[in-house]
Amino acid sequence: MIKIVKNTLILFAITLVAGLGLGFVYNVTSDARADQEEKTKLSAYESVMPGMDGFENVKIDNECAKYIENRMKENEKADNISTIKAFSGEVDEVVLAKNKEGKNLGYIVTVTDKEAYSGSLQMTVGIKEDGTVMGISFLSLSETPGLGMKADEDSFKSQFQNKKVDYFVYEKSGAESDNEIDAISSATITTNAVTHGVNAAIYCVDYITGGGR
Repeated sequence: MIKIVKNTLILFAITLVAGLGLGFVYNVTSDARADQEEKTKLSAYESVMPGMDGFENVKIDNECAKYIENRMKENEKADNISTIKAFSGEVDEVVLAKNKEGKNLGYIVTVTDKEAYSGSLQMTVGIKEDGTVMGISFLSLSETPGLGMKADEDSFKSQFQNKKVDYFVYEKSGAESDNEIDAISSATITTNAVTHGVNAAIYCVDYITGGGR
Protein backbone atom coordinates (compact mmCIF):
# COMPACT_ATOMS: atom_id res chain seq x y z
CA MET A 1 0.00 0.00 0.00
CA ILE A 2 2.83 2.38 0.95
CA LYS A 3 4.57 1.58 -2.33
CA ILE A 4 1.43 2.39 -4.32
CA VAL A 5 1.06 5.74 -2.55
CA LYS A 6 4.75 6.49 -3.10
CA ASN A 7 4.54 5.70 -6.83
CA THR A 8 1.38 7.79 -7.13
CA LEU A 9 3.10 10.76 -5.50
CA ILE A 10 6.12 10.38 -7.76
CA LEU A 11 3.90 10.23 -10.84
CA PHE A 12 1.97 13.29 -9.64
CA ALA A 13 5.22 15.21 -9.09
CA ILE A 14 6.48 14.31 -12.57
CA THR A 15 3.18 15.34 -14.15
CA LEU A 16 3.16 18.62 -12.19
CA VAL A 17 6.72 19.51 -13.19
CA ALA A 18 6.03 18.64 -16.84
CA GLY A 19 2.85 20.74 -16.84
CA LEU A 20 4.62 23.72 -15.28
CA GLY A 21 7.42 23.34 -17.81
CA LEU A 22 5.04 23.34 -20.76
CA GLY A 23 3.21 26.33 -19.34
CA PHE A 24 6.49 28.22 -18.94
CA VAL A 25 7.56 27.45 -22.50
CA TYR A 26 4.16 28.52 -23.84
CA ASN A 27 4.29 31.83 -21.96
CA VAL A 28 7.84 32.51 -23.13
CA THR A 29 7.00 31.83 -26.79
CA SER A 30 3.49 33.34 -26.89
CA ASP A 31 4.76 36.91 -27.22
CA ALA A 32 7.07 35.88 -30.05
CA ARG A 33 4.20 34.16 -31.85
CA ALA A 34 1.97 37.19 -31.39
CA ASP A 35 4.70 39.48 -32.77
CA GLN A 36 5.18 37.23 -35.79
CA GLU A 37 1.43 37.07 -36.46
CA GLU A 38 1.24 40.87 -36.27
CA LYS A 39 4.15 41.24 -38.71
CA THR A 40 2.50 38.77 -41.11
CA LYS A 41 -0.77 40.70 -40.93
CA LEU A 42 0.91 44.07 -41.53
CA SER A 43 2.84 42.64 -44.48
CA ALA A 44 -0.43 41.36 -45.96
CA TYR A 45 -2.06 44.76 -45.43
CA GLU A 46 0.75 46.54 -47.25
CA SER A 47 0.66 44.09 -50.15
CA VAL A 48 -3.07 44.59 -50.81
CA MET A 49 -3.10 48.35 -50.23
CA PRO A 50 0.04 50.00 -51.69
CA GLY A 51 0.99 53.26 -50.04
CA MET A 52 -0.52 52.38 -46.67
CA ASP A 53 1.21 54.07 -43.75
CA GLY A 54 -1.36 53.41 -41.03
CA PHE A 55 -4.90 52.26 -40.42
CA GLU A 56 -7.84 52.46 -38.07
CA ASN A 57 -10.23 49.69 -37.10
CA VAL A 58 -13.75 49.69 -38.52
CA LYS A 59 -16.60 48.20 -36.51
CA ILE A 60 -19.03 45.91 -38.28
CA ASP A 61 -22.26 44.45 -36.94
CA ASN A 62 -24.41 41.36 -37.46
CA GLU A 63 -26.38 43.16 -40.14
CA CYS A 64 -23.24 43.26 -42.26
CA ALA A 65 -22.96 39.47 -42.12
CA LYS A 66 -26.61 39.13 -43.13
CA TYR A 67 -26.10 41.57 -45.99
CA ILE A 68 -23.11 39.59 -47.29
CA GLU A 69 -25.00 36.29 -47.17
CA ASN A 70 -28.07 37.76 -48.88
CA ARG A 71 -26.04 39.42 -51.63
CA MET A 72 -24.16 36.18 -52.23
CA LYS A 73 -27.38 34.20 -52.66
CA GLU A 74 -29.19 36.86 -54.69
CA ASN A 75 -26.42 37.39 -57.22
CA GLU A 76 -25.74 33.70 -57.72
CA LYS A 77 -29.43 32.98 -58.19
CA ALA A 78 -30.06 35.95 -60.48
CA ASP A 79 -27.14 35.12 -62.77
CA ASN A 80 -27.59 31.34 -62.52
CA ILE A 81 -24.10 30.93 -61.08
CA SER A 82 -23.35 27.34 -60.13
CA THR A 83 -20.85 26.82 -57.30
CA ILE A 84 -19.35 23.60 -56.01
CA LYS A 85 -20.05 24.66 -52.41
CA ALA A 86 -22.36 27.27 -50.91
CA PHE A 87 -20.77 30.25 -49.19
CA SER A 88 -19.62 29.50 -45.64
CA GLY A 89 -17.41 32.19 -44.21
CA GLU A 90 -17.20 35.28 -42.08
CA VAL A 91 -15.49 38.66 -41.95
CA ASP A 92 -12.95 38.67 -39.12
CA GLU A 93 -11.73 42.24 -39.25
CA VAL A 94 -11.98 45.45 -41.26
CA VAL A 95 -9.56 48.37 -41.20
CA LEU A 96 -9.49 51.69 -43.04
CA ALA A 97 -6.04 52.17 -44.57
CA LYS A 98 -4.46 55.63 -44.68
CA ASN A 99 -1.39 57.11 -46.38
CA LYS A 100 1.31 59.30 -44.80
CA GLU A 101 -0.87 62.38 -45.12
CA GLY A 102 -3.73 60.66 -43.31
CA LYS A 103 -5.82 60.37 -46.47
CA ASN A 104 -8.11 57.37 -46.80
CA LEU A 105 -6.84 54.78 -49.28
CA GLY A 106 -9.51 52.15 -48.87
CA TYR A 107 -10.57 49.21 -46.77
CA ILE A 108 -8.71 46.02 -45.92
CA VAL A 109 -11.04 43.15 -45.12
CA THR A 110 -9.88 39.93 -43.43
CA VAL A 111 -12.08 36.97 -44.31
CA THR A 112 -12.09 33.36 -43.16
CA ASP A 113 -13.73 31.01 -45.63
CA LYS A 114 -14.66 27.51 -44.47
CA GLU A 115 -15.17 25.93 -47.90
CA ALA A 116 -11.53 25.19 -48.67
CA TYR A 117 -10.35 21.66 -49.39
CA SER A 118 -8.33 21.64 -46.15
CA GLY A 119 -11.27 23.04 -44.20
CA SER A 120 -10.67 26.78 -44.15
CA LEU A 121 -8.44 29.57 -45.40
CA GLN A 122 -7.92 33.14 -44.25
CA MET A 123 -7.18 36.05 -46.53
CA THR A 124 -6.98 39.83 -46.66
CA VAL A 125 -8.57 41.80 -49.50
CA GLY A 126 -7.75 45.42 -50.25
CA ILE A 127 -10.66 47.42 -51.69
CA LYS A 128 -10.87 51.12 -52.50
CA GLU A 129 -13.93 53.09 -51.40
CA ASP A 130 -15.25 52.97 -54.99
CA GLY A 131 -15.19 49.16 -54.89
CA THR A 132 -11.98 48.54 -56.85
CA VAL A 133 -10.21 45.41 -55.60
CA MET A 134 -6.50 46.21 -55.20
CA GLY A 135 -5.33 42.70 -54.39
CA ILE A 136 -5.52 39.67 -52.11
CA SER A 137 -3.07 38.05 -49.70
CA PHE A 138 -3.34 34.86 -47.67
CA LEU A 139 -2.80 34.75 -43.92
CA SER A 140 -3.59 31.04 -43.72
CA LEU A 141 -3.59 28.55 -46.60
CA SER A 142 -2.90 24.82 -46.28
CA GLU A 143 -4.30 23.33 -49.46
CA THR A 144 -2.84 20.41 -51.45
CA PRO A 145 0.70 21.16 -52.72
CA GLY A 146 0.79 21.53 -56.50
CA LEU A 147 -2.98 21.96 -56.65
CA GLY A 148 -4.86 24.20 -54.21
CA MET A 149 -1.65 25.85 -53.02
CA LYS A 150 -1.40 27.42 -56.48
CA ALA A 151 -3.93 29.92 -55.14
CA ASP A 152 -0.99 31.69 -53.49
CA GLU A 153 0.83 32.13 -56.81
CA ASP A 154 0.86 35.57 -58.45
CA SER A 155 -0.55 34.12 -61.65
CA PHE A 156 -3.78 33.34 -59.79
CA LYS A 157 -3.94 36.22 -57.30
CA SER A 158 -3.24 38.85 -59.99
CA GLN A 159 -6.58 38.02 -61.61
CA PHE A 160 -8.29 39.97 -58.81
CA GLN A 161 -6.01 43.01 -58.93
CA ASN A 162 -7.25 46.44 -60.01
CA LYS A 163 -10.71 45.13 -60.84
CA LYS A 164 -13.90 47.07 -60.18
CA VAL A 165 -16.74 44.57 -60.42
CA ASP A 166 -19.90 43.75 -58.50
CA TYR A 167 -18.58 40.25 -57.81
CA PHE A 168 -16.27 37.57 -59.24
CA VAL A 169 -17.05 34.20 -60.80
CA TYR A 170 -14.65 31.46 -61.83
CA GLU A 171 -14.57 29.72 -65.19
CA LYS A 172 -13.10 26.34 -66.01
CA SER A 173 -12.96 26.97 -69.75
CA GLY A 174 -11.26 30.36 -69.72
CA ALA A 175 -12.12 33.78 -68.34
CA GLU A 176 -13.39 36.38 -70.79
CA SER A 177 -14.90 39.30 -68.86
CA ASP A 178 -13.44 41.44 -66.05
CA ASN A 179 -15.34 39.65 -63.30
CA GLU A 180 -14.29 36.19 -64.47
CA ILE A 181 -11.16 34.38 -63.27
CA ASP A 182 -9.57 31.18 -64.48
CA ALA A 183 -10.13 28.35 -62.02
CA ILE A 184 -7.09 26.47 -60.75
CA SER A 185 -6.87 23.21 -62.64
CA SER A 186 -8.00 20.26 -60.48
CA ALA A 187 -8.59 22.62 -57.54
CA THR A 188 -12.11 23.92 -58.09
CA ILE A 189 -12.94 23.70 -54.38
CA THR A 190 -10.07 26.02 -53.51
CA THR A 191 -10.96 28.38 -56.36
CA ASN A 192 -14.56 28.47 -55.15
CA ALA A 193 -13.48 29.29 -51.58
CA VAL A 194 -11.17 32.11 -52.66
CA THR A 195 -13.77 33.60 -55.00
CA HIS A 196 -16.39 33.56 -52.27
CA GLY A 197 -13.91 35.15 -49.86
CA VAL A 198 -13.19 38.02 -52.24
CA ASN A 199 -16.89 38.52 -52.95
CA ALA A 200 -17.62 38.62 -49.22
CA ALA A 201 -15.06 41.41 -48.87
CA ILE A 202 -16.63 43.33 -51.78
CA TYR A 203 -20.10 43.07 -50.24
CA CYS A 204 -18.71 44.05 -46.84
CA VAL A 205 -17.21 47.28 -48.21
CA ASP A 206 -20.43 47.94 -50.11
CA TYR A 207 -22.31 47.66 -46.83
CA ILE A 208 -19.89 49.94 -44.98
CA THR A 209 -19.97 52.63 -47.67
CA GLY A 210 -23.76 52.72 -47.73
CA GLY A 211 -24.88 50.03 -50.13
CA GLY A 212 -26.56 47.98 -47.43
CA ARG A 213 -28.13 50.76 -45.41
